[in-house]
Amino acid sequence: MSAEPFFIVSSGRSGTAMLHKALSAVPDVEMHHEYMVQITQPLAVRRYLGLIDAEETRRLIGETYGGAIRYSGAAHWGDSSNKLSWLIPDLAAAFPNARFVHLVRDGRKVASSYFHKLGNECYDDASTGILQAHVDAHEPAPPPEKKYWWPLPRHGSADSGRFRAFSQFERICWHWAELNRVVLEDLSRLSAERTLFVRLEDLRSTPSEVHGLYEFLGLPYRDEAYGVFARPHNVNRPEDRLLDAVQRQQFEAIAGAMQARLGYAGTPEYVVNY
Repeated sequence: MSAEPFFIVSSGRSGTAMLHKALSAVPDVEMHHEYMVQITQPLAVRRYLGLIDAEETRRLIGETYGGAIRYSGAAHWGDSSNKLSWLIPDLAAAFPNARFVHLVRDGRKVASSYFHKLGNECYDDASTGILQAHVDAHEPAPPPEKKYWWPLPRHGSADSGRFRAFSQFERICWHWAELNRVVLEDLSRLSAERTLFVRLEDLRSTPSEVHGLYEFLGLPYRDEAYGVFARPHNVNRPEDRLLDAVQRQQFEAIAGAMQARLGYAGTPEYVVNY
């Protein structure tokens, strides 16, 4: 009998590793963080850019996830990955009983974390240029390494022109805003009982939010589970940096509307304690 699948989608740098650790401790759950990322990341970008159609995408999703879920042996099978944020309609069609958790975090913290901690594998100038040349001029595709495969604005979109002049930090801000826009739009097309919206800050401060997450996924909750959410995970360097004045202006110009839509308007930028 197949496991019941669930997918935690986010922009990344938002607590997906923390949820992986917490849910991995639940009996009868097989939990992953960025399962088969060397396949899903290029697939997600190609799908977003229209370089691959729904039929082929769903075939590849079936090959990548179908057997893993079917032969898991656990009652529940989950993956927490920002790559899946671009594949929600295809995942929902391939697995009609799957549930989706939309995990968000203050975009200023996400942008700062990507820029300062993962700048060598996220929207650097050289790698972005290589993918852009592949899309524009049909140059050979880059290898399936993380640094190359980050979405670009679609041709003809409102952002396609200005994106080419963006700095690395501005590209990261665009990614956060556009990914959350896509997730909100795609999840709105699913039945309400298949989706849950949750903010990282609420999981870390409110035990009832953690309990609600477990209940939504049909998992048993124990009070000690909340302790996992008390500190950051997936930390390659235990440091936190606030945005500088220029970065704050850039973030507001590119992602301010989404920041407000997700409930962060008027909130002060906080410091993460490690």
